[in-house]
Amino acid sequence: MKLRSQILVPVALLAALTAFSGCKKKPPAPPSGSTAPPATAAAPTAELTANPTVINAGDQVTLSWHTTDANTVSIDGIGEVPSVGVKTVTPAQTTTYHLVARGDGGTADASAVVTVNAPVAVSVPANSMSAEEDFKAHVQDIFFDYDTYDLRSDAQATLSNDANYLIQHPGIKVVIGGYCDERGSDEYNLALGQNRATAAKNALVTAGVAASRIRVISYGKEKPFCTESNEQCWQLNRRAGFSIDQQ
Repeated sequence: MKLRSQILVPVALLAALTAFSGCKKKPPAPPSGSTAPPATAAAPTAELTANPTVINAGDQVTLSWHTTDANTVSIDGIGEVPSVGVKTVTPAQTTTYHLVARGDGGTADASAVVTVNAPVAVSVPANSMSAEEDFKAHVQDIFFDYDTYDLRSDAQATLSNDANYLIQHPGIKVVIGGYCDERGSDEYNLALGQNRATAAKNALVTAGVAASRIRVISYGKEKPFCTESNEQCWQLNRRAGFSIDQQ
């Protein structure tokens, strides 16, 4: 009987320990429907190109740009622009166009350089003639015999050269003044001066100069080139004189 009791005590103790270990609580299960950590916003991207990249002063350039994930986009010197776009600019000097794109994920930028060539300096020789001086050097006055407006052979040759210059310079308009020497009345010399200027004009028109480019006026004996009373001086005053028409 005593032996049986000794056997039953360890068995009962073992059963109690087994039962106690089975009563331990399990770790709690994670709650259902838990939220994931927020996703990071994408970083913006930016591209900017210029076409062409080298120009002469006064030429135009086309700027093109493209951005993504940006809330605001701006270009230095232009201001705020759409996220994608094209714009024509005319830089006066070499310019770096800088684009900045800002978004929730940060900032991105891009640049494009446009080189503007300086205008070529044109050197003018110190002894170059003005338009008036060049005209006077190539368009010569003609002279007449006493009391006539007939063109002499030397006058016809001069008028041929005058016409060639005027044809080569179509932008020049001409005034032909008719002049006389001091002999005769004012009225007579005004009419004679008009006929001399008209004779010179008709010769130029015949040679190919447009009549609309030529204006005639008579000065008679009012504006002599020489004031001495001799044939040499009178010959200088009997002329058709040429000048650039400023009207």
